[in-house]
Amino acid sequence: MLKQMPAIYDKCMKILIAGIPEKTQNYEKALACFPVSFYTSLKPSNPSDYDKLLLPGGGDIHPARFGQPNQGSRDVDPALDDIQFSLLDHFVRAGKPVLGICRGIQIINVYFGGDIIQNLSTRFLHQYNEKDQTHLVHTAPDSLLYKLYGSSCCVNSAHHQGCGRTGNGLVVTQKASDGVIEALEHTTKPIVGVQWHPERMGPAFYQTDTADGRKLIRHFLTQM
Repeated sequence: MLKQMPAIYDKCMKILIAGIPEKTQNYEKALACFPVSFYTSLKPSNPSDYDKLLLPGGGDIHPARFGQPNQGSRDVDPALDDIQFSLLDHFVRAGKPVLGICRGIQIINVYFGGDIIQNLSTRFLHQYNEKDQTHLVHTAPDSLLYKLYGSSCCVNSAHHQGCGRTGNGLVVTQKASDGVIEALEHTTKPIVGVQWHPERMGPAFYQTDTADGRKLIRHFLTQM
């Protein structure tokens, strides 16, 4: 068995969490477990000052973004959409790593031309019900997530929507047993999105009945 090399962190690296500070505490606590600098802002003075972008969870994207009428979307905020899509565009054009979580994976998918299933037919298996739900996911071979978690693992779940048509350049690398897309990876860019919440998964965080979310976060923080 190959010996795993220790993770190497750039302590000068700056991570931008593109969210509302009062709603991003879990992401901040997760990043605080690692020797990196991070900042939460929707209006950074200069996005170019940041090395990586984390798109956090939140309400639904306005369906006009992907050419649909509202068919079950909740808590839409077009102004927030504008800001997060603009920041994503900046990081994509700069070729910098992006990690999208929950709402974040959906923003990534729509940005690249995909769409959203606004109310999953099996949402009762996925949506938050006084606490995160948990379920098994199946992972595609030769993907980043396969290298991190193997062919299957247990993840948390707190969403009623899911990615529909896949955006250009994105591949589905993880699905739930009911077919709901749980992860997307870009074929040429350092961009990954997951429908689950790694910042709440594992013994260091809140849920001990799931895979360790630190593995994905560590990859994001150490990738070049």
